[in-house]
Amino acid sequence: MIQRTGRRTFLRTAASIAAAPTILILPRLRGDEEPRRTGSDGTIELFDGKTLNGWHKNPQKIGHGTGGRWYVEDGAIVGEQDPPGSGNGGILLSDRKFADFEVSIDMNHDWGPCSGFFLRGNDKGQCFQVMVDYHDGGNVGHIYGEGTGSFNCRAFDINGKVDEDGKLEKLTYANVLKPEVHGCKYTCKPEDFIKAWRIGKWNTLKVRCVGKYPVITTWINGTKICELDGNTFKDSRYDKEKVLKTLGRAGSIAVQVHGGNGWPKGAKVRWKNIKFKDLK
Repeated sequence: MIQRTGRRTFLRTAASIAAAPTILILPRLRGDEEPRRTGSDGTIELFDGKTLNGWHKNPQKIGHGTGGRWYVEDGAIVGEQDPPGSGNGGILLSDRKFADFEVSIDMNHDWGPCSGFFLRGNDKGQCFQVMVDYHDGGNVGHIYGEGTGSFNCRAFDINGKVDEDGKLEKLTYANVLKPEVHGCKYTCKPEDFIKAWRIGKWNTLKVRCVGKYPVITTWINGTKICELDGNTFKDSRYDKEKVLKTLGRAGSIAVQVHGGNGWPKGAKVRWKNIKFKDLK
């Protein structure tokens, strides 16, 4: 029987972290400041395209490191290990906490990094994570329990074919799992994901997260990728009551630079156009 595939195996092994660099103190959104509204439906922008106002790094060292390096370049949030190749990563979190919501975010990552988009996250790095494991044996769009049991509902892996310069030319897939193994309420076919994904271009991830034991639905460029029902999802590593106690009903959204030596030296992840809508 095919076993459920975890995140990149060797990244689970604790890597030697270089001496902690000076932590960048990021400006925070004051309580009396409101994010910029973009629509009559209450949609707001969580990133102004110029500064990291309203965001902060993990304040204490977590499993991935002291925070990684985050800065704004060409209207995008850019993340990388700090210093490059050191194994020192971390997360960048929204100051504001969210419970039931829809959020969209554009991403354009180098091939090779293991990253993620965090939902209901906390400063310890615990969350429901939309995997953005953009590397061989990776997955983009399914859900992983970061610091909450390491459960996941990935239904297939992706692999890449690169040219002589290491530039990604095409994606393929492997390890397609049966419903009784991956546990998704819905998953796209791997062919649908590959058709939807734009290599070397910006891709839009949309996520809907609703409920005490959340139903989490993801789309990429308008194609539905995955739906996980947190009330009925079955995985020996998933305990819905324990996850609720750990995360609470609301938390930050966050983006990740994975710690460890699996991150290619100098590789970067890029995020922009972060638009949020509260669902009450």
